[in-house]
Amino acid sequence: MEVRGPRNQVSKEPQHRINEAIRAAKVRVVGEDVETGVYPLREALAMADAAGLDLVEISPNAEPPVCRIIDYSKFLYQLKKKQKEMKAKSVKVVIKEIRFGPQTDDHDFNFKLKHAKEFLQEGAKVRAYVFFKGRSILFKDQGSDLLARFISELEDFGKVEATPKLEGKKMIVVLAPKK
Repeated sequence: MEVRGPRNQVSKEPQHRINEAIRAAKVRVVGEDVETGVYPLREALAMADAAGLDLVEISPNAEPPVCRIIDYSKFLYQLKKKQKEMKAKSVKVVIKEIRFGPQTDDHDFNFKLKHAKEFLQEGAKVRAYVFFKGRSILFKDQGSDLLARFISELEDFGKVEATPKLEGKKMIVVLAPKK
């Protein structure tokens, strides 16, 4: 015997009220080939039935509630399609990390700088940090100088989003690409 809690149950209840599930006495009816206006619920249901479609409550909080005469499955399909388009248009922010030590050599610095430029040109944010290992925390000034040099080298490619700050054993700076 399997017992499921309320979080594991799938809701079979539709997200919109349709036809007889609508509770308002009067509704504003909209839709294709329908005269827009405020009608009693029975009349709106009769109009939907005559068209062979469903009366779907679109905006339940409006006064009176707004209902559309449409095929409910077609309406759900259009909603899913809109959500999919919105998701595709949304921008995903990518953050690339670059790690330095407080005594990073010029060659290593330039190599990592080149990668940071590429990341910023691709549109990704860059999170650069100096990691202080063991007693190297005594060289905080070297770490801040290194990050200041890093920021000045990348001035043309990105702007500083968060200034260098020490968090535990890391001194972190975040750069965002210039538009």
